[in-house]
Amino acid sequence: MPLYKTIHVNDFTKVLIWKIQETIEDLTLGIELTENSQSRLTSMKSVLHQQGFMSIRHLLQQVGYADADVYYDEFGKPHLKDGSYISITHSFTFTAVIISKKQPVGIDVEKQRDKIVKIAHKFTPIEEYNTIANHDALVSKLTIVWGAKESLYKIYGKKKLRFLHHIYIEDFAFSDKKTTGVIKYEGHVSSHAIHFLEFEGFTCVYAF
Repeated sequence: MPLYKTIHVNDFTKVLIWKIQETIEDLTLGIELTENSQSRLTSMKSVLHQQGFMSIRHLLQQVGYADADVYYDEFGKPHLKDGSYISITHSFTFTAVIISKKQPVGIDVEKQRDKIVKIAHKFTPIEEYNTIANHDALVSKLTIVWGAKESLYKIYGKKKLRFLHHIYIEDFAFSDKKTTGVIKYEGHVSSHAIHFLEFEGFTCVYAF
């Protein structure tokens, strides 16, 4: 089974990344789904989405959880029945989860694509990136910023939060592999640690 990477963030928080290489038939082996999850799986028209859904169940199994241990609230945010915190992500051939026993967490995996430059103005002040002359570096940095904001959005877990107006990411150097982010919304202010890594044309960002 291709568990791609495990990151021990701290004593009570862990990130697991999966690279999808199996068929959907192989991924269903050894996994018991609830009736609701089986219905969700069946309704997915894309085989890659089905593979992503099932690979996440394998990631859960790696840390001792079954599909039945996960439930979703009214906003679609996943929770674990034992009270631990969880966040889930899927992008093309990679899936990932972050689980913490003590603190809210968020994670996002994104494929690095040129189109992020065209939509950047929708989620970050694009003028702040004028000094980045190298196109690949610009794509890389914008993907990290998007992933960071997506991770914080998942931590907050409710709708109406706007990436451009309510989530702020401190500037960073690629070599830092980390930064900080702040959510400011309707009197709510919270600061979070953000870490990132890049692999095989993908970016993974997680926050806690």
